[in-house]
Amino acid sequence: MTRPPTAAQRHVIDAADPVTGRLRGTEAQLAALVKRGLAFRHPRPPHDHFLTSAGHRIRETEPSEPTALAEPPAAAAGDVFAARIGGEEDAPRTGPARLREVRGAWQGLLELRRMTNPDGATDRPCAWERTHLVQAAALALEAAGHRPGEGDSGEGYRVRATPQPEAVAVREPDATRLRECAATLEEAGWQVGEYTEPRTRARYLLASPRRM
Repeated sequence: MTRPPTAAQRHVIDAADPVTGRLRGTEAQLAALVKRGLAFRHPRPPHDHFLTSAGHRIRETEPSEPTALAEPPAAAAGDVFAARIGGEEDAPRTGPARLREVRGAWQGLLELRRMTNPDGATDRPCAWERTHLVQAAALALEAAGHRPGEGDSGEGYRVRATPQPEAVAVREPDATRLRECAATLEEAGWQVGEYTEPRTRARYLLASPRRM
């Protein structure tokens, strides 16, 4: 790439979903990014566009100079996708639209694995997941149909950060569903162990993204 993206293109790149790199913009904007190798069009319906590794690198750099946008913003902040980690106060509504979003996000993450893992593997986490552990694990669980915890209710999974490097804790009060969460994460390329809280004796999972 010899020229930096235009101000409008840069805005579309900066507004990409932080989890999956999914883009929102006009057909002309998205086509221009694809032509420049900064985005790709997913082959499966609904044929969303996602940042390539080159597009992610652009987003991680500061713009060379601030310029006014030539076109209106392509996406509002409220459009940013976030996987359900469980126990949120303002959780998104469930339903067909949410299901489509989650499935699209998971497909986008698999494509990100293919593009950024050195060998193109999609069966193990990529570098982005290792720096966004909670969101990555939660997306794997939500995409597989597990129910996140609601508010203070004891039911449903909850994914939380831990002091351990590259590890998240997953709690689910139902023992059977906890084991199902473990199976899902293992299938998604995570190393999972089951442990007992010394004080409460509650069972929980520690999950880390597999490297090999």
